[in-house]
Amino acid sequence: MPHLRLCLMRHAKSSWSSGAPSDHERPLNGRGRRDAPKLGAELARRGWTPDHVLSSDSARTTETLARMREALGFAGSPELRADLYHGGIDELRAAIAALPDGALTVLALGHNPGWEEALDWLAGHDGPMKTGSCALLVVDAPSWRDAADREGGWRVEALIHPRSL
Repeated sequence: MPHLRLCLMRHAKSSWSSGAPSDHERPLNGRGRRDAPKLGAELARRGWTPDHVLSSDSARTTETLARMREALGFAGSPELRADLYHGGIDELRAAIAALPDGALTVLALGHNPGWEEALDWLAGHDGPMKTGSCALLVVDAPSWRDAADREGGWRVEALIHPRSL
């Protein structure tokens, strides 16, 4: 049975004073721009370079990925999804259920409160997902479709917070 790994990551710290015309277009702030490459390097150091990336299509999630991409070693094309912008467990489950079976490690970039809800639903972990936090989740399942239905069946291998790097 495949060992499937999901890195559930909240975007890096964003700027509330950027003057962006909408919440969707809010960019990262200085700390977020500095943290993103460190997070990518830490995931790569742990062997969590993704085969596939699911991401909200917001400016702050796509900028987080762009800034961590080189250190992370991800050379593919991310799957940008409008439904993950402020999406929660239902949207995440639909996205991971459609993943190709060849992908063993997936990075999912999104937002709160949806990602905290997802972490609780998937692994029974009721903890904060601050900006830039990554929960490394693992499940043994025959497919992503099956894994998407495993409420409480995932285990948290690690929690990474940018301030600890």
